[in-house]
Amino acid sequence: MTVSYNKLWKLLIDKGMNKQDLRIAAGVSTTVIAKLSKNKSVTTDILLKILNALDCDFADVMEAVKNNDKT
Repeated sequence: MTVSYNKLWKLLIDKGMNKQDLRIAAGVSTTVIAKLSKNKSVTTDILLKILNALDCDFADVMEAVKNNDKT
């Protein structure tokens, strides 16, 4: 399984925010935003900063997605 942050990007749109706004509100680096954009892992502390900035929960910003690898 992998993680998907597609819910995060949809939530930003709903709140009228962009990635730069999120970066500033959550106090995270551009590297963190880049990792999220690529569905890479980030620490729980980073996620908590984002959740606090957006006033939401884990399920609102991320989901586990099954891999479709057939090797």
